[in-house]
Amino acid sequence: MMKQFQSNSYLFGGNAPYIEELYESYLDNPASVPEQWREYFDQMQLAPGAGKDAEGRDVAHAPIVESLALRAREGTLRLGATQTDLSVARKQVYVQQLIAAYRTLGSRWAQLDPLKRQERPQIPELEPAFYDLTEADMDTQFDAAGLFFGEERLSLREIIKGLRETYCGSVGIEYMYIGDPAQKRWLQQRFESIRSAPDFSAATKKHILERLTAAETLEKYLHTRYVGQKRFSLEGGESVIACVDELIQRGGSQGVQEIVIGMAHRGRLNILVNVLGKMPKDLFAEFEGKHADDLTSGDVKYHKGFSSDVSTPGGPVHLSVAFNPSHLEIVNPVVEGSVLARQRRRGDKDGTQVMAILLHGDAAFAGQGAVMETLNLANTRGYGTGGTVHVVINNQICFTSSDPRDSRSTLYCTDVAKMVEAPIFHVNGDDPEAVVLVTQLALDYRMEFRRNVVVDIVCFRKLGHNEQDTPSVTQPLMYKKIGAHPGTRKLFADKLAAQGVIAAGDAEALIKGMRASLDAGQLTVDPVISNFKSKYAVDWMPFLNRKWTDATDTAVPLAELQRMAQRVTAIPANFKLHSLVEKVIADRRAMGEGKLPVDWGMAEHFAYATLVASGYGVRLSGQDSARGTFVHRHAVLHDQNREKWDSGIFVPLEHISDKQAPFTVIDSVLSEEAVLGFEYGYSTAEPNELVIWEAQFGDFANGAQVVIDQFISSGESKWGRVCGLVMMLPHGYEGQGPEHSSARLERYLQLCAEHNMQVAVPSNAAQMFHLLRRQMIRQFRKPLVIMSPKSLLRNKEAMSPLAEFAKGQFHTVLGEVEHLDPDLVKRIVCCSGKVYYDLVAERRVRAIKDVAIIRVEQLYPFPHKAYAAEMKRYPYATQVVWCQEEPQNQGAWYQTRHYFVENMREDQKLVYAGRPSSASPAVGYYAMHQEQQKALIVAALGKSKVQASSKQ
Repeated sequence: MMKQFQSNSYLFGGNAPYIEELYESYLDNPASVPEQWREYFDQMQLAPGAGKDAEGRDVAHAPIVESLALRAREGTLRLGATQTDLSVARKQVYVQQLIAAYRTLGSRWAQLDPLKRQERPQIPELEPAFYDLTEADMDTQFDAAGLFFGEERLSLREIIKGLRETYCGSVGIEYMYIGDPAQKRWLQQRFESIRSAPDFSAATKKHILERLTAAETLEKYLHTRYVGQKRFSLEGGESVIACVDELIQRGGSQGVQEIVIGMAHRGRLNILVNVLGKMPKDLFAEFEGKHADDLTSGDVKYHKGFSSDVSTPGGPVHLSVAFNPSHLEIVNPVVEGSVLARQRRRGDKDGTQVMAILLHGDAAFAGQGAVMETLNLANTRGYGTGGTVHVVINNQICFTSSDPRDSRSTLYCTDVAKMVEAPIFHVNGDDPEAVVLVTQLALDYRMEFRRNVVVDIVCFRKLGHNEQDTPSVTQPLMYKKIGAHPGTRKLFADKLAAQGVIAAGDAEALIKGMRASLDAGQLTVDPVISNFKSKYAVDWMPFLNRKWTDATDTAVPLAELQRMAQRVTAIPANFKLHSLVEKVIADRRAMGEGKLPVDWGMAEHFAYATLVASGYGVRLSGQDSARGTFVHRHAVLHDQNREKWDSGIFVPLEHISDKQAPFTVIDSVLSEEAVLGFEYGYSTAEPNELVIWEAQFGDFANGAQVVIDQFISSGESKWGRVCGLVMMLPHGYEGQGPEHSSARLERYLQLCAEHNMQVAVPSNAAQMFHLLRRQMIRQFRKPLVIMSPKSLLRNKEAMSPLAEFAKGQFHTVLGEVEHLDPDLVKRIVCCSGKVYYDLVAERRVRAIKDVAIIRVEQLYPFPHKAYAAEMKRYPYATQVVWCQEEPQNQGAWYQTRHYFVENMREDQKLVYAGRPSSASPAVGYYAMHQEQQKALIVAALGKSKVQASSKQ
């Protein structure tokens, strides 16, 4: 066996962590390691080599490990002792390898499945014989200082018993992949010192039973009262209620004051009633089809959110369950964004006061990309929230997979969490005390290290995916076992009765009491607090029932603009700018002095600077948003002489005034779905901050379509969630091909209804300035989708004089700017965006005097009054042309032409000028692009056959 062992890479893979820990312990305190190792390490200190300090001590651990591994392979590892001593030392090494194996692989032997469906796998590394340790060695005393069993030396029998109790009982722990030794030692100390065994008081055990009873009783009550109705039952996973309850209560005792919970539909109704204290009678009303009159569409009961305040040992804790569509896991980044907004509002920089809890299904946690994208945000500067507690409701059925081999490619459903080195605590859902224990340790870990942690509750699903499903059709073996299972509550109640914790009849009395509360429609959660309001709560009332037409003054006095220009162009002494950026800053100074027209980059800076100076925070995120994809923004300046990678950064918008609101700009991770979801969540929790997500190119938002469809466009209609999020989507046809031209304007217009959001296409710098300021100053919080420019960023025609920032407002329609005789105009060309400048240039070249050009700057809500006013200026115009760069089946044409018809006279004809319908947004050949562009411009202005559309 030892020959096989020596040739097995596991010898060194398992040995390395032990030697590393041993050597680190030696460096910290030489007396803490066995004498033989101390002597060897002492000799290594005296040997010549790199990495030592001036006194020749503290060699880096990597050379030591490498040296030991090399000597082990060569069979030359000797500690200069007798043959007997060497034998003992060699076996000590084997014992340490056995310990490392249990810490790494022990979860594979853990008794996690309540249904006991599978045999224990064969893992030779967990058997003493793998290391040539026999029964004769079982009573031999070995050094146990590296363990946390409370003794310096233990027999091999005691060591193995302790390891199996710790790592192979109702709890299975995975953590050895964590790179930080301090975190690993913390976990080892907390689990090994108690051998993963809870030691709760009788009162705690009774409380756990009460939570299990509440969970089970509600499900059975609903099952009999509302037969066949979908509710996505939690039966089989009732321990989840005890877990979440413990997270809240223990979190409150450690200073947490707000918790935001995200989850799918499995168990949501149970969480709402038995954790947050939603009145059962309100839930029953939803089952009976009653609905809120203030929502135009509403949603099914198992998608709805809720909020409440509960008492904890540390004081009141505000709880919020986020609204969530059926798209599993997409709520994760939304919750994280909401948490960060609440943390920022409190000044909670390290996440001690506000925390996220995310509940997942096993199949979704492994299968949905939103999980990975959200995890990837966890430790970044712009999106970290100080750690999230993830709870997996692992019913082992993998949604509807009839064969578990089809569910994932990893051993555990939670393996994705290892990418952020989150420890994972697997626990048997039929052992509620173990569930509560690992919940406590998970919460403590999160509070100690501010990092993600996962609790994987292995349970089962008593009913089908929904209550109308018959799961035994595809899972006959599993459901035979489930049918014979008495239920987690019953097992635990019997256990407590056997222990003498409860008397005979107490468990049934609990059930009767719960049923009585449900019959009365009353609360089943005692600590819910009524009429409590935190000083950090946001008052959304000023933003409700507002109209998009409400007048807003977005102009800024000239003197204030000049002061803002000075602030955004003030550079610290000895800060060396890149020559290109130096010119940008110099030009911006000239713009502030009125010597140059204001470009888009400076217009944005004016908007952001004046907003933060007025108390409105600004948060801008996206891929390359600090510089700008098209190198126009330069919100973050970089010292070209900096000597460290994380120094030499200056953000002028952070230095506008002493009492300014925060300005945050983030170069996001390469993700659309999670980042946009995060910003949506942030904006729904903070109405007084301009929250902007910028796509690198507009069509990159495709990767976040579920966020747009399920949250941004419909969240208010379904759930009453008000949101002022801004999406900047670079859009325009410049011959860059199918993926870098269109922001898919048509998709957003298709989603528009009930004044749910705004879609704008600003065509000059001043319009952008007023549009951004309007989004905050006007107390109207609706999502704003901006088709932002690319080539126009440097087009001199699209720049604006400084005076236009000091007067006026955002114009939803911009009329003809040339001095045309209205009576001579025969054709009106309407358009949006970049194509306007192409039309004007061609009209100028051809000296056309009978064609007026109107820009529709806001496509939704459509500005009927402003548009009609412009149309009336031309009484003899008989042709109205809509000109767009996009193909006919895309862009604004099909979604807006009925608006044009509404504002036309009987003698007028509406015609289309643009690219023909196409499966692709744009052509990939530049020459073809040029031909199409020229043709649509000529068609719009006349002298070419146009495609006609009747007014109907």
